[in-house]
Amino acid sequence: MNNVKRPRIRFPEFTDDWEQRKFSEFTWNAGKRNLQNLDLEPYAVTNDRGFIKQSEAHDEFGYMKDVDRKAYNIVMPNSFAYNPARINVGSIGYYEGTENVIVSSLYEIFQTANYVDDRFLWHWLKADEFPKWIERLQEGSVRLYFYYDKLCECKMFMPSITEQKKISEYFDSLDNLITLHQRKLEQIKEYKKGMLQKMFPKEGEAVPEIRFPGFTDDWEQRKLGDIYSFQYGEFNNNPDNGGAYPIYGANGVIGGYTEYNAENSAVIGHMGAYAGYVVWAEGKHFVTYNGTIAKPSDDSTDSKYGFYLLCSKQIYRICAGSGQPFVSYNDLNNIDVVIPNTKQEQFKIGEYFTNLDNLITLHQRKCDKYKELKKGLLQQMFV
Repeated sequence: MNNVKRPRIRFPEFTDDWEQRKFSEFTWNAGKRNLQNLDLEPYAVTNDRGFIKQSEAHDEFGYMKDVDRKAYNIVMPNSFAYNPARINVGSIGYYEGTENVIVSSLYEIFQTANYVDDRFLWHWLKADEFPKWIERLQEGSVRLYFYYDKLCECKMFMPSITEQKKISEYFDSLDNLITLHQRKLEQIKEYKKGMLQKMFPKEGEAVPEIRFPGFTDDWEQRKLGDIYSFQYGEFNNNPDNGGAYPIYGANGVIGGYTEYNAENSAVIGHMGAYAGYVVWAEGKHFVTYNGTIAKPSDDSTDSKYGFYLLCSKQIYRICAGSGQPFVSYNDLNNIDVVIPNTKQEQFKIGEYFTNLDNLITLHQRKCDKYKELKKGLLQQMFV
């Protein structure tokens, strides 16, 4: 493995070489069987969220409610735990609670010596070097396992506890930024979802729950086919074979090779897993597979309003078929809709949701930016 003793990027006040240590030197197996059947909260370790309550990880059927908990292991505060069969996909967590909990006896549990900052170790475990050790040491035939004895064989370079804390604090701050923008992203998505329900009339109603001031007339009942035309692309144009235009993709309407020449139109997935999902196409030319283009039939419908109208109808709910869901032109043409009588109101609605989508895109880009920054720094701030 790597024999370099200093990282490429380092805080200026630190100059000493890092020391290579074996996990067997600074960790110990901390799993203890719950032999007294203590009534402790059961937890699970997930790939994306680490430690979470078992009740949040499984459905409402009461997983673990009636089992003999003596077979489970106790996890003390400030412990790591991982699934030896899923560690290769990131199934590891760090328990920061104040009370003991229990986890499945399948998990490996360990704690660290006082010269190791657990947050520093946590970030190292999520960096590039640890997966290499897993791949090298895991064992098994049908399913591969990485038990604690294999973890003990791993080695890592480690600086002083002071430098460890400085590094972990820096990566914790990056994680906080990522979490902040991720939360804002999810909040705006949920807000948009609610507004799509409130700014378009409910079934059987002629006006929406929320409306811009100055507009009072009832909306007009129509069939979707009266205001939209639907068509497939003009010809096959496989980019993998030298086609002229890039593949267009969002929400899964991606992956194949039908060309569309249409500016500011919607694309509806018409078959498969993404049947009924709608995306917006800004450019004049794009390539998509499994997509149907949706264009306003005339100038009476604002194209952006029409796109959000399609989003509000949740077209995927009308898809037919079990093995291969499908939405036909007949399905689309016969959807009942109500639309404002004025294009001005349509424009205001389209503009409002466009601004929400711009906010979503902004926070998504910030999330991606900080994730990429963290990924690069993990490679350069650890040895």
